[in-house]
Amino acid sequence: MKKAQTAILTVTLNPALDLSTATDVVQAGPKLRCDMPRYDPGGGGINISRAVAILGGESTAFVALGGATGAQLEQLLRTESVAIVQITAPGETRVSFAVTERGSLAQYRFVLPGPLWSPQSISTAIEAISVAAQPHGFVVVSGSQPPGVPDDFIRMLGAVLPQTVRLIADTSGASLRAVTAGGGAALDTIRMDAEEAELLAQAPLANRVNSADFAQALVRRGSAERVIIARGADGSVMATATHRWFCKAAEVPIKSKIGAGDSFVAGFVLALARGLSEPEALGFGVAAASAAVMTPATELCRQTDAEALVALCPVSAV
Repeated sequence: MKKAQTAILTVTLNPALDLSTATDVVQAGPKLRCDMPRYDPGGGGINISRAVAILGGESTAFVALGGATGAQLEQLLRTESVAIVQITAPGETRVSFAVTERGSLAQYRFVLPGPLWSPQSISTAIEAISVAAQPHGFVVVSGSQPPGVPDDFIRMLGAVLPQTVRLIADTSGASLRAVTAGGGAALDTIRMDAEEAELLAQAPLANRVNSADFAQALVRRGSAERVIIARGADGSVMATATHRWFCKAAEVPIKSKIGAGDSFVAGFVLALARGLSEPEALGFGVAAASAAVMTPATELCRQTDAEALVALCPVSAV
């Protein structure tokens, strides 16, 4: 039986068909004989919707798809019973390619840019997202933006969404700099990893207190109601204007780090959508991320693992 929750809409303008395989050694020159490939629908928002479904929740994935690759990705999403709202992308959906070297377990990831978007395509997408968003629900924008989409796209979207919609951003690079600059209505949540946070801070964030200080400074600047900084195997810090928390990551065997961030966001937003408190949502997000690193290749978290790991992911004040 599904638990009651508010609506979650994930947004992926630059989805990818994720292809993963393995070979003995990655080296230049000879042909590298690989395992049979695995195909997964990919892109930040798509992976969050997939993980929400794995964790027993419901969401709708807003996706821009194009060409034969887009059709294949759409079929994979429907196979996983992920509800979608689809618009036509201005070009062929991209492919991402990941190879695991068996001997070292190192992962090599090749990511293509995606099609070029025009101003008209961007306006069409913003209007369609605002229609698909549910009052009092969540809109989660995650992953890279395709070429042509302005750095401040998330702020542009936030300006047209109903005030009751809670906007969450998990982005990087120029898009992250734009979304943390403030101006206009604050987002509900911004998430970033430690490396991205240090680039923004232009200083090392050597410990949890440093991360919490910077996250809270962004909140008080008006960037978002809460900011989360993922500190890798250490765990995650979350700050609001008045509170700061740290959640320790569970110590688990690591098979692949791919999908950990998306699993975190899925657990976090699903917990909020179910009415859990901020610390509880942080804990469930970290548990889902910890569960994701236990799975191979591009596989996301597993529900039984995530639920079992909550007890091993304590939340405390910073």
